[in-house]
Amino acid sequence: MAREVEIEVDGAGPMAAYLARPADPGGCPPVLVCAELWGLTNEVREIARQVAALGHVAIAPDLYHRSGADTAHGMAESDANRQRAFELLGRLTRDGVEADLRACLAHAREHADAAGKAGVLGFSLGGHIAFFAATRLDLAAAAIYYPGWLPVAGTALSRPDPLLDDAAAITARVRMFFAELDHVIDAEQREQIGAALTSAGVRHEEVVYPGARHAFFFPGREPYDKPAADDSWNRVRDLFATEL
Repeated sequence: MAREVEIEVDGAGPMAAYLARPADPGGCPPVLVCAELWGLTNEVREIARQVAALGHVAIAPDLYHRSGADTAHGMAESDANRQRAFELLGRLTRDGVEADLRACLAHAREHADAAGKAGVLGFSLGGHIAFFAATRLDLAAAAIYYPGWLPVAGTALSRPDPLLDDAAAITARVRMFFAELDHVIDAEQREQIGAALTSAGVRHEEVVYPGARHAFFFPGREPYDKPAADDSWNRVRDLFATEL
């Protein structure tokens, strides 16, 4: 069962989101689904349905909603939209995103019979957001794909300081998926992220897929790597089944 929803966020008006859950009645663990740079696209909606097929209540928010209702359905991947998207992500704030994510979990619990421990799943910018969520929310599991800008200040929520500096606040079990040939996250950054999580005592695993590139998960795109996508999804399923 899947539907478009609007969620009231204190002081920010309605936020569009996409919610999917198993058809069978009964409480299921909630999972936040955090989108790439392109926002709440049909690809993200499909991921939410896949998460629901695993037995969870999935909810994917439009985190750009404070910039206008026209962001509710995401953007096609293009150079022009990339510039627009970077303008939108430049307006995100830590407090605003935290409020949005908390509102999503509350909505899932109140209106979709979500119950029990919560998790988060994110891709690229959404991986960045998922890492942030794990530092602020009471989550049991975080599945994070090729997250940009964690150890580097200046972009998205790594302002004024890198999000990686807050690793010690994470209590969730974290599973991170990287591409060996990622043009956004190089080997040095991967090492920084792993070292910070280890130093903070965070339960985590890092998987690096040889020969894979950024955005390897989504079919239909030039970087798509089916073996990496399939293996990583099996690991997501295992993480959520174990921790949620």
